Amino acid sequence: MDQLRAMEIFIAIADSGGFSGAARSLGLSAPSVTRILGELEEELGVLLFHRTTRAVSLTDPGRTFLEDARRITGEYHDAKDAIRGTHREPKGRLRITAPVLFGQHYILPLLTDFLDQYPDTSVEATFLDRIANIVEEGFDIAIRIGPLADSSLIAVRVGSVRRVVCACPSYFEQYGVPQAPSDLARHRIITSSPISDTDGWRFLDNIIVKVKPRFQVNSNSAAIAAAKSGWGLTQVLSYQIGPELGSGGLQTALSEFEPEPLPIHIVHPEGRTASAKVRAFVELARKSIRRNPYLNP
Repeated sequence: MDQLRAMEIFIAIADSGGFSGAARSLGLSAPSVTRILGELEEELGVLLFHRTTRAVSLTDPGRTFLEDARRITGEYHDAKDAIRGTHREPKGRLRITAPVLFGQHYILPLLTDFLDQYPDTSVEATFLDRIANIVEEGFDIAIRIGPLADSSLIAVRVGSVRRVVCACPSYFEQYGVPQAPSDLARHRIITSSPISDTDGWRFLDNIIVKVKPRFQVNSNSAAIAAAKSGWGLTQVLSYQIGPELGSGGLQTALSEFEPEPLPIHIVHPEGRTASAKVRAFVELARKSIRRNPYLNP
């Protein structure tokens, strides 16, 4: 059995969620995919997938093996690419993940520039408001906002963002500008997620002010839209309202009480053997983000 090929088939099954999808992506027959996976499981002495008539799902050993299989096959292809010279010229698909609004406002334009500069590349961008497992989910690069957990990932700090209270000018004209966090009790509050008894808006010196929102929504975009309409105040990250701050559609308040800025990092798992496509995008993003005043307050 070709163990490397078997690992690639295993990864394809995990990524596609089934044998048929893996077979199509690899140009193989479904029986061949099933047979090779069975041989791999027999050699390892464990089941890698739970199988039902409708779907397959990773077992606990399967999840562990998936991370190792991605690393091993990635290192093999990196070594092969280095011999062929593709570490010098960006080629292939770049998979990247970023927070939704950050991705839409700041990463999307970089990706189109990247594609124009490197015609032998393609991009798959996934914008999520959760922390994706880069290795397990097969991403080449991720944008992280906030403190980083300890890991083996390579991290490049490129900027920082503020946690800001904002509203539109007409709201401040009608209801006044809060001068201290305690003034929020007298204002209309918009939140983008449920606020529990122990949560609230964060300010300097780890002060947390419990707020009582009259308007709750389930996304930052909706909270920003409500603030732009003039209904009330919301607290978001500065990058989420960069365009609105630039146009004057929103203004900030309580700036002197803002907590410490949150760092922005570009992270990837490749280290010194980073492929040309990863190195090229990291360099492009690093220069662009560091020049952006909304991302380096």
